[in-house]
Amino acid sequence: MLSKNQVKLIQKLQQKKYRNELNLFIVEGKKSIVEFLQAGYRLELLIATEVFATALNGQPITLVSKEELRKVSSLKNPDEGLAIFHQRQHKGILQEGVILALDNVQDPGNLGTLIRLCDWFGIETLICNSQTVDCYNPKVVQASMGSLTRVAVHYVDLAGFLATCTLPLYAMDLDGENLYTTEFPEDCVLILGNEANGISPEVRALTDGIITIPRFGKLQQTESLNVAMAGAIVVSQVRKLENEKMRE
Repeated sequence: MLSKNQVKLIQKLQQKKYRNELNLFIVEGKKSIVEFLQAGYRLELLIATEVFATALNGQPITLVSKEELRKVSSLKNPDEGLAIFHQRQHKGILQEGVILALDNVQDPGNLGTLIRLCDWFGIETLICNSQTVDCYNPKVVQASMGSLTRVAVHYVDLAGFLATCTLPLYAMDLDGENLYTTEFPEDCVLILGNEANGISPEVRALTDGIITIPRFGKLQQTESLNVAMAGAIVVSQVRKLENEKMRE
């Protein structure tokens, strides 16, 4: 059974203020919890139904009923467990390979999907400005499906970082050069902007190139692509070019 203090802690961690203050975050669902445990994240609290508890091999567990779990979960249909972990502090940003940078991306689902995207395409560094949604937001953690354990997310003064970055900088925007005719270097930063407003002027001014995904529809009336979808297309193209160069 959960104590009142445990319930209060779970409720507090729905808010960024308390996540930052306590340096803790929530993970829900069997698969994601196991991935964070295997990745060595320090566990603060683990609550689980008996079904899940039997598979956890001696982890300290607070057993709860499905109904108790439902009361503290942020999900409509909670998946047998909820854990609280300590946030991990990442070291300095290594400026090599492909880096993804986000400028004011605010939707939790988009950020979670972009973290999974980085994981899939082997991008280990994701840079966000302070206005981008918190990567430890429960909805982001849920959408990332465990990929947050393998991608280092850094929050920085983005314009300040880019101004001193030694890598070529490419931003995605509607009025840029054709993605499919652009030659990308092996090491570069790919910048995605806000869902509604795109790249901020101060970031745009620092870029080496503005890139767009061309529209192929006959009427050319589609206003824009979802930022996570656009990210998948550009990263896939960059990796495709890398693969072609390796074959030469």
